[in-house]
Amino acid sequence: MNGIRRWIALGALVSCLIVTRAASADECLTCHAALGDKPSTLFKADIHHVKGITCAGCHGGDATSSDMEPAMDRKAGFIGKPNGDSISVLCARCHSDAQQMKRLHSSIPTGQLELLQQSVHGNLATSGKSRIAQCTTCHGSHGIVAVKDPRSPVHPRNVVATCTRCHSNATYIRSYNPSLPVDQREKYLTSVHGTRNAVGDLKVAECASCHGSHNILPPKDVKSSIYPTNLPKTCAKCHSDADYMKEYGIPTNQFEQYAKSVHGIALLEHNDLGAPACNSCHGNHGAMPPGVESISKVCGTCHALNSELFSSSPHKKAFDDLNVPECESCHGKHEILVATSALLGTSPEAVCARCHVAGTKSFDEAGMMRRLVDTLETSESEARMLVEEAEQKGMEIGEAKFRLRDIRQARLEARTMVHAFNEERLRTIIGKGLTVAAWASEEGRQAIDDYYFRRVGLGVSTLIITILVIALYLFIRRIERQQRQRGTVTSHSSHGSTS
Repeated sequence: MNGIRRWIALGALVSCLIVTRAASADECLTCHAALGDKPSTLFKADIHHVKGITCAGCHGGDATSSDMEPAMDRKAGFIGKPNGDSISVLCARCHSDAQQMKRLHSSIPTGQLELLQQSVHGNLATSGKSRIAQCTTCHGSHGIVAVKDPRSPVHPRNVVATCTRCHSNATYIRSYNPSLPVDQREKYLTSVHGTRNAVGDLKVAECASCHGSHNILPPKDVKSSIYPTNLPKTCAKCHSDADYMKEYGIPTNQFEQYAKSVHGIALLEHNDLGAPACNSCHGNHGAMPPGVESISKVCGTCHALNSELFSSSPHKKAFDDLNVPECESCHGKHEILVATSALLGTSPEAVCARCHVAGTKSFDEAGMMRRLVDTLETSESEARMLVEEAEQKGMEIGEAKFRLRDIRQARLEARTMVHAFNEERLRTIIGKGLTVAAWASEEGRQAIDDYYFRRVGLGVSTLIITILVIALYLFIRRIERQQRQRGTVTSHSSHGSTS
């Protein structure tokens, strides 16, 4: 009797387990798997299936029913294949719900849909009916796996190929932005980032590292991570992290040096968008460290005349023979400071003295070039001081003040001509500036002399006028006294006659 009871109890338990299993089973997947279709095959490895989410989680309906009609009943919420923006909205039902994500034991951030909507991919597609990209555009649909899974299309090894499915399609990109290049992938593969990524280095930068993931903004948007004033900090996220960069053996103080440089101050402090950022020298998608030969070519894209003069100078061959970088040797790399005359000459702080030694012709020429530049700067300062003094005294000195610009222009040309390392050519430019400076100084002195001459003349004139006024006053007073005296005498005479 007891044995029968045990079998009944065991049967009831098995029945309960079967019912429970049937209630939790994904009958949609069971049916489609029997058909051997691709979505069901992919979904078996999908992170959502692993987490216990059924087909109905996205498509709606009743996943517990093996009968097609109730399983796909609209009253049960069946929506079929989502299209357009409804795809991302469905994803956001969980991915924008912090509590739901917590129940699914997921630590990934919520709010991706909001970021997508604000991003460049959140703009309307050419059809005008939905956004350019949906969640499934990058992550896939039925075979979605975790980002860290090497099979994920947004895994660091795969994200470049995923992005370039669209961005390397010239026909597709042309419909949105005809000026946008479509060779970013080819350039990336030639870069130090691309070559390391290709061999499995997952720490190097890929598309999302610089552009972001859900919050990608146009480069011209001031909030974009690649907007000129934001780009140095974007690069510094990796390149200023000593622990992260330790295995690569390169310095991590580039951003610190750049921020203090003439380029960094112009861009980061003065918001001069024409100033170079990291990508101006290293490239964008084809980022590589400039080599010995290329570094002057990079600088020469902006400093064209300096580059041309150096290329025709005697230093060009010397630098090539010594296999040393050109611009960098004198001006530095990331820490480039404002170029002053202190760099020129034979003083200890001058860069010329690093290579040229006393007693050589080149050493003497460097000293002479410095003296010429100093002479022009001194003459300009003297001329400016005299002209400004004359102006403050109220003298007409407009032409001389205008010609001060010519002196400044000669000084700027001289600083450029230094790169030719030719004393005679430099002397010619300096001579023009000195001629104008001498003329402006003379005009200033003459105006100041005229000012004092006029003051003396005015003083003398004032004194003479004052003396004349006093003399006239005294003369008038004397006449008045005489008239009074005559009046008194006449009065006395009249009184005597009457008596």
